[in-house]
Amino acid sequence: MTDLVAPPPATTAGRLPVMADVARLAGVSHQTVSRVVNGQNNLRPETRARVEAAIAQLGYRPNNAARALVTRRSGTIGVVGTAGGLWGPSTVHRTVQAAGRAAGMFVSSVNLPQVTGPELDAALGHLRDQHVEGVVLIAANDHALETAARSTAAGLPVVVIEGDPARAPWTVGVDQQAGAVLATRHLLDLGHTEVVHVAGPQEWVEARGRREGWQDAMHDAGLRTSRVVEGDWTPASGYRAGREVLARGATAVFVANDHMALGLLLALAEGGVSVPDDVSVVGFDDIPEAPYLIPPLTTVKQDFRAVGRRAIEILGAAIAGARPADGPARTIPPTLVERRSTAARGRSTT
Repeated sequence: MTDLVAPPPATTAGRLPVMADVARLAGVSHQTVSRVVNGQNNLRPETRARVEAAIAQLGYRPNNAARALVTRRSGTIGVVGTAGGLWGPSTVHRTVQAAGRAAGMFVSSVNLPQVTGPELDAALGHLRDQHVEGVVLIAANDHALETAARSTAAGLPVVVIEGDPARAPWTVGVDQQAGAVLATRHLLDLGHTEVVHVAGPQEWVEARGRREGWQDAMHDAGLRTSRVVEGDWTPASGYRAGREVLARGATAVFVANDHMALGLLLALAEGGVSVPDDVSVVGFDDIPEAPYLIPPLTTVKQDFRAVGRRAIEILGAAIAGARPADGPARTIPPTLVERRSTAARGRSTT
């Protein structure tokens, strides 16, 4: 039986309930309540159920400082993100926070204006001062990979979102190369033989993976891959890339993210080029605005929420002492979402 009576009078005097109140209501010892709160398993199921019911009835919240002294665990994780506001990283950040809280962890966040070595070191130092048990790093450039590897080697596990497993032990992300192959093959299947790639900044793992996937698909088709325009993830750089695409007379463009595709579409429209009748465009990410662009954007969808949830699973495994090879699967497959920004090469406009 787990039915409990009303709270004892001591909890109605305007103060918050304490562990002794839970013990009295559940009819167990203070030590038994402590074992339940600290996650120990040496209890009978019916006893655990009575204590958990008493905790719920009283609205008892454990003293985390005291619990940390007993368990030698803070129950806190850190999240390091960027202040750029891009859809993907922002969605992962929100999901990591929610998944961490759902797993019973406290989440402390740091947002960086720039992802440099000194800023990353300062952020991890700040989180170490809060005694975090692990960190999720939502930025995968070369500085981040180096910092994550050093931190993990020093005993603080860091999960890198979209990281390189060869350089950071704990990573999770969407298969960037596979997504780029999907995008490029879609254009090739429509009859396009010259596919320009608007690339992201090459110090980022995601940008390199997407460029490599585009190269793989082009090489498999026996086509050359010299037509690359460099961008920096922003619509402004996509607009500049669009002006260059106009000068080259390409019929198909694979853009490394949807935000750059926004700028590219504007540049093509201003140049009198019809999408998709004259030029087909594929983006990457599937931002919420993608279905409402003119025309609606064909793009590679990344399940950012799945990435965030998986990051917490992997961090939990790392904190528990698992080896990287023994943790949850680290790669999530992408999907191609076909809309109206792509068409067969030479399609009539009539």
